[in-house]
Amino acid sequence: MGKLGFVSILVAVLAVLFGERIYSLRKRALATRELVKNHLPNCVLLENLEHGSEDITILGDRLAFISTGLKFPGIPSSDEPGKIFVLDLKDSRMKPKELRMPRNFDLETFNPHGISLYTDPNDDAVYLFVVNHPHHKSQIEVFKFVKEELSLVHLKTIKHELLYSVNDLVAVGVDSFYATNDHYFENQFLKSYVEMLLCQPWGNVVYYSPTEVKEVSQGYYFANGINISPDKRHIYVADLFDHNVHVLERKEDNALTRVKTVAVGSLVDNIEVDPETGDLWVGCHPNGWKALLFDPNDPAGSEIVRIQNIHSDKPQVTRVYEDDGHVLIGSSVAATYGGKLLIGTVFHKALVCDLK
Repeated sequence: MGKLGFVSILVAVLAVLFGERIYSLRKRALATRELVKNHLPNCVLLENLEHGSEDITILGDRLAFISTGLKFPGIPSSDEPGKIFVLDLKDSRMKPKELRMPRNFDLETFNPHGISLYTDPNDDAVYLFVVNHPHHKSQIEVFKFVKEELSLVHLKTIKHELLYSVNDLVAVGVDSFYATNDHYFENQFLKSYVEMLLCQPWGNVVYYSPTEVKEVSQGYYFANGINISPDKRHIYVADLFDHNVHVLERKEDNALTRVKTVAVGSLVDNIEVDPETGDLWVGCHPNGWKALLFDPNDPAGSEIVRIQNIHSDKPQVTRVYEDDGHVLIGSSVAATYGGKLLIGTVFHKALVCDLK
């Protein structure tokens, strides 16, 4: 066989392999799924949140904390630094307020992603943990919330070699948490293109404390949102490209053991847990291919899923809200309080609706 023939065969083989990878990615991204509308009553767009509301979590006393301004390659973003807002869900005006940040904190590179709250049972102090991506790196910022001043006091920045591509976290102590790594590679090109095409289960979950840092779960195609059950015995992990939520049991040494997997049928993002019922509220992307391509004339839709009785033999998965992208693009989180549903997005707006 001549050199030209060998090259031709090699090119053909690579083309076939590339085509197979694209087909696999489209399948995992649910590229052929049609977007539908299934709206809730009395939905209102929230003010001041024009550049996303990627993660939302609610403090027990009705305050919703919202991270906004995430900058990520491939998605629209603002030139402004990221911010943290708070929304009083008992205030009929439903107007988010920006939390004052400390002067000793680098605001210019603040790029907030997943967030988590922890209330210290000893003194009721409230701590806000924030995944931060300055210059597209990963680190965790720990703040103390000052309610009277609607401000945050920066306590520490946490960096570790095992926290290399953090998406979300759930705090389990004043200085300890579980976190998801959504990618294997740190290099932006390898993360965004090579790893996306290979689509292998290389994501993981890491436990962090000042005395111990370790991988506690692995085998996720895209480890995304993470949260904890009301009784603190189980951890929930969303696998975006596997379209499911994993239930894991916590051990005394903070290791995790897989208990079950619940199929959702959508690209699952962040998870919020109702402290009273234990229901999971999941922000989802019904068609991830549209989200990846981002065509304003053919926008990605939004979908909110509720999972009830997740520890039973037959968990109930309900699609509570659906939109074709003409109201809300790229829903990433949903949280409930007092008969209201609060929906956040990766880079678009935020919505509050009445639950039926």
